[in-house]
Amino acid sequence: MEGEGGDEEAAGCGDRARLARVALTRIIEPGDERAGRWLRETGPVELVRRLTTCDGSAERLAGMTAVRLGGYRLRAAAVEPERDLAAVAGAGGRFVCPGDREWPTQLDDLGDARPVGLWVRGRSDLRLWALRSVAVVGARACTPYGAHMAANLGSGLAERGWVVVSGAAFGVDGAAHRGALAVGGATMAVLACGVDVAYPRGHAELIGRMAEQGLIMSELAPRSHPTRSRFVLRNRVIAALTRGTVVVEAQYRSGSLVTARSAQRLGRFTMGVPGPATSGLSAGVHELLRGEGVLVTDAAEVAELVGDIGDLAPARRGPVLPRDLLDAVTARVLEALPYQDAVDGREVARAAGVTADEALGRLYELHSLGFVEREGDGWQLTRRPTCNGDARRGGT
Repeated sequence: MEGEGGDEEAAGCGDRARLARVALTRIIEPGDERAGRWLRETGPVELVRRLTTCDGSAERLAGMTAVRLGGYRLRAAAVEPERDLAAVAGAGGRFVCPGDREWPTQLDDLGDARPVGLWVRGRSDLRLWALRSVAVVGARACTPYGAHMAANLGSGLAERGWVVVSGAAFGVDGAAHRGALAVGGATMAVLACGVDVAYPRGHAELIGRMAEQGLIMSELAPRSHPTRSRFVLRNRVIAALTRGTVVVEAQYRSGSLVTARSAQRLGRFTMGVPGPATSGLSAGVHELLRGEGVLVTDAAEVAELVGDIGDLAPARRGPVLPRDLLDAVTARVLEALPYQDAVDGREVARAAGVTADEALGRLYELHSLGFVEREGDGWQLTRRPTCNGDARRGGT
């Protein structure tokens, strides 16, 4: 970072800078790039001073207007950074800002839209967890299929040592978090409200479990309430924090697709779980897959894409049938037998393109394996009755 702000970061986030950043989380909305540029150019302490004094310095900030400044100052008048720090500490949390050892530096990829700081609850180290994390996001009103796939991805990734990141919302988010917790794995939520606010209320228990067993974080100061724009803007943090984003069920107009597109712009992996072609809830995912998204169906495929060398998904193939184990000549002799009639060995040899002795030897081998049987002087395929009484070709 440049200017005075960069100097403070290089030396670590000191007490004055920390208090100033705490204050700015109440003054500035998440993702405010104009304010982010001011912060980069002036540093947090100077920016707070300009926004709270009437010496004319705030008016000289590029892009500042009287209306905008009035809004900032209205918020600044109610700021009590020490009180906010005490409130989050009382909830077992802390404030992490750029320059701290725990700051996830991948968030710097957001440029001037990066968070001013992060309010965090949970005992684990945010930076270390973020280094090996994957976002699983999707529809709130998901189908049972979507919930099943999200839970399987959450548990499968957690079992492989990945941290599952989502937004603690109903539907896919909650299923992914619960999947990770069910196997004792790591999961963290990025909220669109204060970390001391349980939203949605129906997930109060889940959010409490994550605060105990995982991590929850937010750009917003304690007691802050969620808004539509805050939900959209927190998606950029989910995208930047993780190595890749998996979308499970999303309509064309979906916040999950906002996360995926943010991940693409940041150079992160973007993945989608396909659904029925007739399902509107999968339409957005399919559109993603038609572009830069990669199709995935389980945690192994996700880990193969975002992981290190050696994180390979198992080879996919259909079941191995008994006749698949036959060598090429024996298989050709078997194919030479007609479906119904018995034929002698010479006819089999002629059809298979081998000598009579070769054909006879292969037929006896097939007989021992149960593929063919003798019928008088001829050979025929073994017939096995099926459940509807029809005959089936032996060995198929």
